[in-house]
Amino acid sequence: MTVRVSTLDTTFSHNWQVDILESPPLIAPARHHVYPQAVEEVERGALQILLRSQPESVPVMATFALGFADPSLPHGIWSCPNSRQVCAIAGGYAYIVDAGHPEEWMQIPYRPVTQVHPVREQGLLLFASFHTLWALGATGHAWETSRLSWEGLRVTEIDGRQLRGVGWDLDTDAEVPFTVDLATGQHTGGAGPNHSTY
Repeated sequence: MTVRVSTLDTTFSHNWQVDILESPPLIAPARHHVYPQAVEEVERGALQILLRSQPESVPVMATFALGFADPSLPHGIWSCPNSRQVCAIAGGYAYIVDAGHPEEWMQIPYRPVTQVHPVREQGLLLFASFHTLWALGATGHAWETSRLSWEGLRVTEIDGRQLRGVGWDLDTDAEVPFTVDLATGQHTGGAGPNHSTY
């Protein structure tokens, strides 16, 4: 059985504390939130944490349902551009939770998220799918690219206001480069059905 490693990324400043649990506590906190709320067998492979909105606050237990068992997919905790929010990813399923009000949450639309890239300079947390990129800013969803690849993309560099990567092109069976403007999500290059000339 492959051991899954949990990431703890605190690129952005935040006002919460988190403990990633290897197993459920013997005595669970009084408050326990499950994400999403209606799911069967959520404990199997789930990501479980103790979350405090402030160092002195009472901990809340949060359980995040596993997306996929593939150990190459992101799994763990990321800080967000909004210091009150925490991003929990369980096997490629990404959840954004308000640490002070854990009943307020959203799920990133990609199932699965294949890569996560914090960009402190632009105040963005970037999520990659097999085809596109989705950006979370301090006030919520910032932008989403159009299709960058037929199936599978790799981010190769983030430099200043631009992101560079490669996406797979069906016609040539090769990776082709793309560049994304981090301020707008507009891109040049890439591959996919929207790039076809026929």
